[in-house]
Amino acid sequence: MPTWFCSRAWFSHVGPFNEGGQGVPEDLLFFYEHLRKGGGVIRVDQSLLLYRHHPQAATHCVLETTIWTHRVRFLEEQALPRWAAFTIWNAGKQGRRLYRSLTAGSQRKVVAFCDVDENKIRKGFYCHEDSQERPKPRIPILHFRAARPPFVICVKLDLTGGAFEDNLRSLHLQEGQDFLHFS
Repeated sequence: MPTWFCSRAWFSHVGPFNEGGQGVPEDLLFFYEHLRKGGGVIRVDQSLLLYRHHPQAATHCVLETTIWTHRVRFLEEQALPRWAAFTIWNAGKQGRRLYRSLTAGSQRKVVAFCDVDENKIRKGFYCHEDSQERPKPRIPILHFRAARPPFVICVKLDLTGGAFEDNLRSLHLQEGQDFLHFS
């Protein structure tokens, strides 16, 4: 999780941290409220501090599934309403997990998955087996060059030796408008 800073006046405007107790991702909830109230984010690509990690940190009490649920709901609340349809970039585990976590209305907006893995592309589609819909939804899997934005990207950065980042740059897209990073 990146570290971020804001003025005391803005902190007071956004409101206090949710002190709901153990297992509440109060920093994430505060950050989302910051964004809801019009707060901005500026990315700085250099280390500005050293984070000390220890086994007793409260962060270990927050379940990954809790954070995932908050992130998906915020995506559905703030980003997806702007798009009539979108593509999930990653036909693998994380992309499918995102799809399954979306509400039925948001799932219907997914027009495709895209990937670079020829085996996934050759399969041709993802079938949501747990869906109650009949017939079960079959979402096409396309090569990223054949897919259309906007994209919700479920690929972690800096894991492919720059290949993913090069592919994304080659499309000349604008972050926030044509794509969002979800990983």
